[in-house]
Amino acid sequence: MSNDITLLDGGMGKTLERNGAPFRQPEWSALALIEDPDHVRTAHQQFVEAGADVITTNNYAIVPFHIGQERFEREGVALTALSASLAREAAAGGTQVAGSIPPLFGSYEPDKFDAKFAPSYLGRIVDSLAPNVDFFLAETQSSVEEASFSMRAAGNYDLPIWVSFSLDDDQTQEAVLRSGESLEAAVDAAVAGNAEAVLFNCSHPEILSMAIPRAVEQAQGGFAVGGYANAFLPKPQNYSANEVVLGHREDLDPTGYLEFVKEWIDAGATVVGGCCGIMPEHIAAMRAHLDSRNGIE
Repeated sequence: MSNDITLLDGGMGKTLERNGAPFRQPEWSALALIEDPDHVRTAHQQFVEAGADVITTNNYAIVPFHIGQERFEREGVALTALSASLAREAAAGGTQVAGSIPPLFGSYEPDKFDAKFAPSYLGRIVDSLAPNVDFFLAETQSSVEEASFSMRAAGNYDLPIWVSFSLDDDQTQEAVLRSGESLEAAVDAAVAGNAEAVLFNCSHPEILSMAIPRAVEQAQGGFAVGGYANAFLPKPQNYSANEVVLGHREDLDPTGYLEFVKEWIDAGATVVGGCCGIMPEHIAAMRAHLDSRNGIE
């Protein structure tokens, strides 16, 4: 870490695709794990070499929504465990491994959350990750309910819990969850779930710039705050994560993205990184900035 700032990795899906790994919808980043896991290890290593303090397990798409119910029931536990062991193998020099607790029923789709099936799915995920991770990261959580179930499942282990909410990109006046729930309600839920960090991810960086100062104010030093945005173009109407591969904004190259990261740090963020479309070179630019900021040659 660069003193007080923890640097996360970037988006695995697009990194795998650029590296030539097997990649398509609906499996997304899971396909490389299924068909050619060496690609997953390589992508993790690229982020470690770029300077990430934390790499996140590549099981985001190991859920029925992406790989289908039958395959999840048959292979989900083994694939999730494999994602954790690959990340652990790639971790080096004190790099930590975050165990991803992903959305179970689709990114950005809080209305599809099913409380009936969530405990069983989540239990298998956290059980498979726990032996090889340093903490759990419930990410891209679109509602308070979704995040609360994820934190409850993670609470079965004596490992830290971080929670990261996805924000509504269409709301330009006030940052709210994709469910429409308030930022304050999300932070309160994170505190109730004993989260050690409250983050925001897989949303446009402008929205994170609205959310982070408010969360820092609410935190009052009681927990870490930060974020890792995506580089996506705006979503089309009737967007579905399993049907559309979004393009990337040209202005969010490593230099452009870094300007947002600087804003977040100035606002009090102590955890930064990248989500979809943020590559190892983005992380390297952040590492160089953090090291320069702390007088590290």
